[in-house]
Order: sequence, then C-alpha cells, then structure tokens
Amino acid sequence: MCKCDKEGEIRLQQQQFYSMMIQSVKALRRKNKRIYERKWGNMVAVIEAIYRFLWGDLITIPLPGGNGLGLSLLVILLIPTGIYFTVRTRVLPIRMFPDMVRALRAKKEQKEPKGNKGQKSSLSTLQTLVVSTATRVGMGNLVGVVAAVSAGGAGAVFWMWVTALIGSSTAFIEATLAQLHKEKDPLYGGYRGGPAYYIHHFFEKRSGQKKKKVLLAVLFAISGLICWCGISQVISNSVASSFENAFHIPPIYTTIVLVIGAAVIVLRKNATVKVLDVMVPIMAVCYFVITIFIIVKNLGNMPEVFGRIFREAFGIRQVVGGGFGAVVMNGVKRGLFSNEAGSGSAPCAAAAAECEAPVQAGLAQALGVFIDTIVICSCTAMIMLLVPENLIAGKEGMDLLQTAMGYHLGKFGIIFIAATLFMFSFSTFLGILFYARSNVSYLFGDKWAWQTAYKVLALVMLFVGGIATYTFVWDLGDVGIGLMTVFNIGILYLMGGEALKELAGYEASKKKEKR
Repeated sequence: MCKCDKEGEIRLQQQQFYSMMIQSVKALRRKNKRIYERKWGNMVAVIEAIYRFLWGDLITIPLPGGNGLGLSLLVILLIPTGIYFTVRTRVLPIRMFPDMVRALRAKKEQKEPKGNKGQKSSLSTLQTLVVSTATRVGMGNLVGVVAAVSAGGAGAVFWMWVTALIGSSTAFIEATLAQLHKEKDPLYGGYRGGPAYYIHHFFEKRSGQKKKKVLLAVLFAISGLICWCGISQVISNSVASSFENAFHIPPIYTTIVLVIGAAVIVLRKNATVKVLDVMVPIMAVCYFVITIFIIVKNLGNMPEVFGRIFREAFGIRQVVGGGFGAVVMNGVKRGLFSNEAGSGSAPCAAAAAECEAPVQAGLAQALGVFIDTIVICSCTAMIMLLVPENLIAGKEGMDLLQTAMGYHLGKFGIIFIAATLFMFSFSTFLGILFYARSNVSYLFGDKWAWQTAYKVLALVMLFVGGIATYTFVWDLGDVGIGLMTVFNIGILYLMGGEALKELAGYEASKKKEKR
C-alpha cells in the first residue's frame, strides 16, 4: 500500500471517529434535554396544580341566567376572615377612622441613641405606612383595576370598596400581632417581625419550650421570598412594556436603568426607607391631583358614573343576564389582591414601627388599605368610567388605560401614565425588599451575606423580567403570595384574640383619659 493510500485511510478513520463523537455528543444532549424536561416539567406541573388550587374556582354558586359565582380558595379564606374581624372589632374601619389618622402622629417610645447620627434605629408608624403603601400601590392599582372594571363593569367598583372595608379589619389584626411579637434587629437597627415571627412565638408558647425554627414559620418565609422574586419580574416587564408603548424605548434600555437605579438604593443599608419617604407621597399626591382635575373637568358626568356603579352593583339586569358573578368577583378580587390584607406582607413593615401602643401600628396599616383601594384604585376607576365607552371598546390592559388618559389629557396623559407606572412599580420593588429583610433573617440568621445574596437575586429577576416573559415564574409569584395567605389566615384565627385584647385596652385607656 502506497503512502498516499495509507494517509487517505487514516483521514477516513479520523473522519469516522469525529463523526461518531459528534453523534455521541448529540445523543447525550438529546438525553440531557429529555432528563431536563422530565425533571423541570414535573416541577412546573406541580406549581401549576398548586396555582389552580389556590386561584382557580374551588366551588361555584349557581346564579339566575345560567352562570355561576366562582369562588377560589383565597376568596373563601379572605372574605369570611375580613367579616369575622370586622364584627369582632365592632366595625373598626368606620368607628375608629379618626384614630387611624391620629396614629400617624404616634411618637416613638425612645429617643435616637447617641452616636448614631444619620441612622435611625427604628421607624415611626407613618414611615411603616409609607413602606407598606409603596408595596400595595403598584401594577394592580392601574392595569388591575382596568381589568376588573372591563370584565365586571362599573358595579365592580362598589364591591371593591366593600372588600376594602372588611380587609381593613384584617390588616389591623395582623399588623397589631406583628407589633406584639417584634424583635430587635441587630443588622438594620430598630425592630423586625411579621408572620414568621408571631407564628414562631405561638408554637413556642404552645410547646412551652424555645425553638430554633418552626416549620410553619419557615414555610411562610420561603413563600414570601418566592413571591417577591416573582413580583420583581412582573414589575420590570410591565415598566419596560409601558415605556416601549409610550416612548418607543427598547425594553433592554428601560430595564438597565431600572436595575441600576434599584441596585444603588437597595444595596445600601438604610437607603430604602429614605427614598420611599420622599417618593411615595409625591407619586400618590400627583396621581390623586390629576384624578381630581379630571373629575372636576367632567363634573357634570359624575352623577351618571356613580349611578352606574350602584345600578350595576345590584342590578337586576346583571343577575338575570348571568353577569352578577363577574361584577361581584372582579370587584372583590381586585380589592383583596390590591390591598394585600391577610397575605402577611404588610405586617413585615408594621413590626418595624416604634410607637406608644401596638394598636397604633395596626390602625396605621388599616388606613393603608383605605389609601390603596378607596383612594388610588378608585382614581383609576373614575379615569376609566369617565371615557365614552365607544373609545375604549375592544381595548384592554395598559393600552386601555393609556387611551383613557389620552382622551382626558392628550399626549401628556399617555406620558403621565407611563411615568406613574414606573414610580408605582419601582416603589413596589423597594418595598418588597424591605419585607424580605426579616424573612431572610428568620431563615438564615443575622448575616449580611444572606441579605445581600437575596437582594442580588431580586435584581437579577428584575433584569430578566424586563427582557423576557416567563409565565411560569409569574405563576410562581402568585403561588407564593397564595401560600403566604393560607399560612397567615390560619394563625390569625388562633392569635387574633391578642390583638383584640390590645384594642380593648387601648379604648379603655382612651375613655379613662377623657374622664
């Protein structure tokens, strides 16, 4: 065999070898892909099943017209709980509304420690209300309300108000419990707490011995951290989409600015509260003032708007036509999921307050429900209901809201809504990371490394959400807040008596002072 034949044969063998290796690699990749899909596909299926259990219609009440009133597990839990505590507090949201306002002026028990200049050791009730309002007021106050009114009609607004009334009582109970069971925060200064802590203390007291961790408290804390990561993605995706629609800015640029701005604030020790102290009042007042301007501009149409709200809330036409369920449930769901009463998130802020009486922190958070639902959500509803129906027919979501604002204020209205959504969403991100502090500490101890790690994870999720939509992760966020609510509501029935006892003592002391 000549030399060239040998070389040709060697080359052929090499090619066969390389081909075999390539085929082996491809086969391995296919195998790994199948394993990945099988592994994660099962996990996704489990998450989706939990999501349907929490948020899907668990039972359906038949109504005239052939339709039914679908009730999810969360609605079944939250509505009776709100009614129960509204009765037990003797309609606290109405009876003690002046006290809610006065609670914002509650003084701290102690003066700031010397040598701690520029760094507050604790927060006031007003500051904790600002933090919780920042988190409550977000995408749901804009697009969520639009969706509720679109699906349920003007009558949904009335049921949203009713839900806020009873939700305020639940918010009072959980916030007061957070105050009663707060702990010193060695990392950030001041206090910390929330459901994970009062759940832990309940089981310690029940068992009569100290516990390092309590399973139910751990599950709540994990659910919260999962939820807030999911919300981070929703925030950035919503902001990036609105800026693309309003200003034709590519999502990647909006996302980068959003992430950098958030990182500068959240990676500093106590910058979050300082920023929210300025940001939240400005954004709430601006949105309220614009809404008042629109209402005054359309003052002649307001009687008809309120007439529609009450007619469609109890309308015979809706009942007979089978649309009553949609009217009620869309209003109820928007009220429940916007003000977050019962989910256990706001108590993470309430626990940080230093005030004369635990009840004052509870009253402040009860007021927060009013601010979120009665004021902010109603503003969005009025903006929408004052637009001729033919102009917004067939539109939905942010497109519908921007069209409504364009009708009222022209191009400025479209820009204003995009800017408002940015502020609402940005403040929500800052607020949820404040909530996360106490839950991270409960799970991993007082270590800065874990605090920073979760903040970095949330920032990564914020970035990813701005450039891509992952429905699975969004569902995971909804599963997280759903599980938080389940764990929290159960313990409220067991521990609610403590908050009611504090309320009775508070009212007794007030009567004594008047004598």
